[in-house]
Amino acid sequence: MHTFLAIDIGASSGRLILGRLGDGRLEAQEIHRFANTPVQLPTGLHWDILRLWHEVTAGLAKLPALLDAPLDGIGIDTWAVDYALLDEAGRLLGNPHHYRDQRTAGMPDAVARSLPPERVYARTGIQQMPINTLYQLASMRAHGDRTLDHAAHLLLIPDLFHYWMTGQLVAEYTNASTTQLLDARARCWAGDLLDALGVPARILPDVVAPGTALGQLRPELAAACGLRHAAPVYATATHDTASAVAAVPGLDAHSAYISSGTWSLVGVELDAPILSEQAQHLNFTNEGGVAGSIRLLKNVGGLWLLQECQRQWQREGRTYGWDELGALAEAAPPLRSLVDPDAPDFLSPGDMPAAIRAYCRRSGQPEPADAGAVVRCCMESLALAYRRVIEQIEALTGRQIRTIRMVGGGTKDATLCQLTADACGREVVAGPVEATALGNMLVQAVASGALPSIQAGRAAVARSAPQRTYAPRPGTNWGAAQAALYREGTH
Repeated sequence: MHTFLAIDIGASSGRLILGRLGDGRLEAQEIHRFANTPVQLPTGLHWDILRLWHEVTAGLAKLPALLDAPLDGIGIDTWAVDYALLDEAGRLLGNPHHYRDQRTAGMPDAVARSLPPERVYARTGIQQMPINTLYQLASMRAHGDRTLDHAAHLLLIPDLFHYWMTGQLVAEYTNASTTQLLDARARCWAGDLLDALGVPARILPDVVAPGTALGQLRPELAAACGLRHAAPVYATATHDTASAVAAVPGLDAHSAYISSGTWSLVGVELDAPILSEQAQHLNFTNEGGVAGSIRLLKNVGGLWLLQECQRQWQREGRTYGWDELGALAEAAPPLRSLVDPDAPDFLSPGDMPAAIRAYCRRSGQPEPADAGAVVRCCMESLALAYRRVIEQIEALTGRQIRTIRMVGGGTKDATLCQLTADACGREVVAGPVEATALGNMLVQAVASGALPSIQAGRAAVARSAPQRTYAPRPGTNWGAAQAALYREGTH
């Protein structure tokens, strides 16, 4: 029996999950869960990074009561693009900014005036989004933030935790690839882009592959958490989507994945990036994957729509659980109101239901009148966004996509899964929910020799985690709805 700890921190919550691998199965046990709540300060929207580190150590301190034998590995994954700056002594130069902070507003257009988007895409293959690290760094220069001049190190969020756990300064490949600063072919930092932005290359650490051994947990940290045995730390696939895709059972050349969480990541696994003009025009991204793969995908504004609606309704004194929201959506009329989940209206809306109603009013559609109509609008809009991306993937790759393999939190919502099958006209196989943590463990298991390959790990996940299949239902004209939603001038 091999045991691995996955530290999985998403944009809204974090968890520590203990995995046990044996007899061709991987069983997972959640041992600690915590909220990840950003903080608004006069300097902008920030992550509460010290609180997150406190929760990680609190979770580690629970291990001695659960485990007598040494761990075979510890790995961490988080969301992408955000970073911390450190001085020569390794001290934080402020709390990291949140990618939804308004400091990047207008930056893609501003950067394009001196750094053509075609040049950036040809080097990095990354979808142009204002949240990307490239635009965050450009905004620092544009706003006269001198912190970059005083920084000795720039660490993406999981690599910051690596540093605090082991003392090692690295940039793990899958997360580094999301920054829009990494050469997609050479898999190293694009020095010319850094120079154009005025970012000193010296502050970026060496890029390491997923599965790289970083050494043991620092002795003083292990002692503070009551750990009796040394624990090796691996740079797993530290981008949470890369970890989730690593655990997708049955992923092959004729299936696409949807990693459904705060964001929905819709894509396929390839051997090499696609850096064509068509890929750039369609705004696809080429991110690093495990075992030398590339994840050709597009970010879609996922469960964020529903999460923000939930938060707003809770502020108004109405609390809805996920099952209740699904039932309300099922009872609402189909395809009455639709939105583009990626419209700027929804990036930081404040009142999401109001933003959805305003979008519908502006585009000449009925305003969703109640919670059920709003939820139905969100779910159908997401399903249509998935359909559109999958059709674009087929055009870019020449592949026929027959099956959609959905993992992550969205798989708990049967209504969303069924609407996805209906809209896309393809079978949806949903599960596992905790794909990110399982993929985190699989990379550790391969690196430690406990598994021979990622494929063997995916087979273990298929044997271990429940999955549910949704067949598309006929009778609704999703094609006409898609054409109406995405016609020029709708948003």
